Amino acid sequence: MPVYEYRCQDCRRRASLYQTYAEYGSVPVNCPHCGGANLRRLISRVRFARSEDSRLESLSDPGEWDGVDESDPRSLGRMMRKMGHEMGEDMPPEFDEVVDRLEAGQDPEDIEQDLPDLGAGDGGFDEDL
Repeated sequence: MPVYEYRCQDCRRRASLYQTYAEYGSVPVNCPHCGGANLRRLISRVRFARSEDSRLESLSDPGEWDGVDESDPRSLGRMMRKMGHEMGEDMPPEFDEVVDRLEAGQDPEDIEQDLPDLGAGDGGFDEDL
């Protein structure tokens, strides 16, 4: 069953409502937050499948990384978040923690000190090699 996105014009909150194709436009909808009937349909995000080659190609394009400032933790965090999304794989919770901390402006060396076992035993690189 499709999900349709609405914004309530009364309480201004967003709502996702399940409706069949037959119900859409013919059955009145109410806001699940305030009960109001003054809802406005929003256009939902569109997702499309990309091949692994396409994702890797976009990661290898130097133009994609022009705005990355290696001395700015926030910039590094944005880059890592983008790389994680482009890879299309589930990342471990530690990845999200590191990226969140970088995006908040925390120094990478401080993060490394707080998380000394980061990358150990899971194919991560070892600086002693």
